[in-house]
Amino acid sequence: MSSGQARRTLVHFAARGPAQRVFPANVRGYAQAAAVQDTKPPVALFGLDGTYASALYTAAAKTSSLDSTSKSLAALAEVFKRDAKLPLILNAPTLSLSDKSQIVQELQRHMGAQDKGDTVKNFLKTLADNNRLGILQGVCDKFTTLMGAARGEMDLTVTSAAKLDNKVLQRLEAAVAKSEYSQGKKLKVVSKINPDIMGGLVVEVGDRTIDLSVSSKIAKMNKLLTDTL
Repeated sequence: MSSGQARRTLVHFAARGPAQRVFPANVRGYAQAAAVQDTKPPVALFGLDGTYASALYTAAAKTSSLDSTSKSLAALAEVFKRDAKLPLILNAPTLSLSDKSQIVQELQRHMGAQDKGDTVKNFLKTLADNNRLGILQGVCDKFTTLMGAARGEMDLTVTSAAKLDNKVLQRLEAAVAKSEYSQGKKLKVVSKINPDIMGGLVVEVGDRTIDLSVSSKIAKMNKLLTDTL
């Protein structure tokens, strides 16, 4: 996507205004400035988005803004749900400084006034300066994981080929809650749709995965046939 194409795509998304310079920063410095013993993330996360989410958690904990930060990221997560083009825009390698500034301003608008101490605002500028706006959606997801862990919750992620009925999700939640997989923690059900699994379910509880998908069964069958032949 060229810079010109990105600008045209941003017409419906980013409010036009004077370009603002992104503040120079890096995630290591961002985390280090906020690092104290009692603000350590409750669980270890992996991946670049996990690293940034952990740094944001530490900074928010130090400034007593975890709740407002969580609400701000939840608002941004809703933007991703409504705008399927947003990830493509954020990952465009040719975004200019002006494009990034406009995107940050528009994301701030969606957060409203709930960003206490501009914690998320500064974080967005950090992402923009490091050309990491493309990981924002992952950061939102993983920050939710951190907040759940801090509250003693555990994610129960159920992936299906088509949308599941709420009654089915409730039965799954009840079954897992009675099993050893829940570890006695409160479960937070997250329903995802992935047509690629073709049918069945993929259930993730904490760091465990139960793959009951049709695609998995086909893959195992193909491997068995290949090994046999």
